[in-house]
Amino acid sequence: MEASSDREDHLKRATRNFVTAEEVARLAGVSRSAVSRTFTPGASVSADVRHRVQEAAKTLGYRVNRLARSLISDQSNLVGVVGANLSLPFMARQLDELSRALLRRGMQCLLLNAAEAEQGITPLIESILEFRVRAIVVMSGSPPSSIIDECVANGVRVILVNRQADDAEADTIISDDLGGARIAAERLLRAGCRRIGVVGSGARTPTQIRRRVAFADCIEEAGLEPVIWASGETTYETGVEAAKGLLTSHDLDGVFCVTDLLGLGFLDGARVTGRHIPDDLSVVGFDDIPQSAWASYRLTTVRQSMNDLTGSVLAAIEREMHGKGTALVHEVLPVELVERATVRPAI
Repeated sequence: MEASSDREDHLKRATRNFVTAEEVARLAGVSRSAVSRTFTPGASVSADVRHRVQEAAKTLGYRVNRLARSLISDQSNLVGVVGANLSLPFMARQLDELSRALLRRGMQCLLLNAAEAEQGITPLIESILEFRVRAIVVMSGSPPSSIIDECVANGVRVILVNRQADDAEADTIISDDLGGARIAAERLLRAGCRRIGVVGSGARTPTQIRRRVAFADCIEEAGLEPVIWASGETTYETGVEAAKGLLTSHDLDGVFCVTDLLGLGFLDGARVTGRHIPDDLSVVGFDDIPQSAWASYRLTTVRQSMNDLTGSVLAAIEREMHGKGTALVHEVLPVELVERATVRPAI
């Protein structure tokens, strides 16, 4: 009766708060350290004690407090991720790939949405540091060097994805936007396009700026004057509006959209204006999101490998930190053209 009463008391308490290791130890009749060793991989504990602890933990619904353990050991399995516009197809896929890869390596993703970070992302990174994370992956925004230095001083590696921070102690992993934009320009020129436009949004992200400027430079090198659209949000609807606005005021025969999402909207907007793709208008996108391969679009685009990007981020996370002056990696990932059905054959 006494043992049954003890179990009932434990269960009642467990419905009000998280079950503690002390409660498991008391129910199993072992020490608190025995509970800790039972749930520590590789730690020494007898088969009998392990069985008693596991049974008590199962009865009480006990789960190891990983956060508390990381505070004690200074080793964390948490990786902070800062991102905005998480509903955009490329960003959503990037987050999905990274979070699943982290789980496969025994790490957890602590996501902070930077969409409302009007004063910059410094407060978000400061919040992440409070969780003693192993690394911080920045997918949106550009943290100042001062906050990056603070991260490094605390042994936290900072990885910037598709963005750069001058004179900062951070790894940078970017896709070859400049090379990709040039690939797009050269493909349109080979198709015989001579009245060429480039479509971006009003977002002044480093990625969009690099692609738009590099493309325009390449077109100008060919002796042509590109028509530039840079307005609105980075959405499908902006692509539609760009098509309606540009194609009613300019007789374009080639267009580069700096993201596939803009490109899909542009294709639909162009069809509304009566343009035939690719007979009288060729369109190239960038990113190779899954929707670009849909039968209704079959968008020719510049692909950046998601596997390469995820692998490079993981490799950066798993490199050891040695304080300020740690060897940094500045990696530019290759891109390639994916030919589908929205660009005329080369002439």
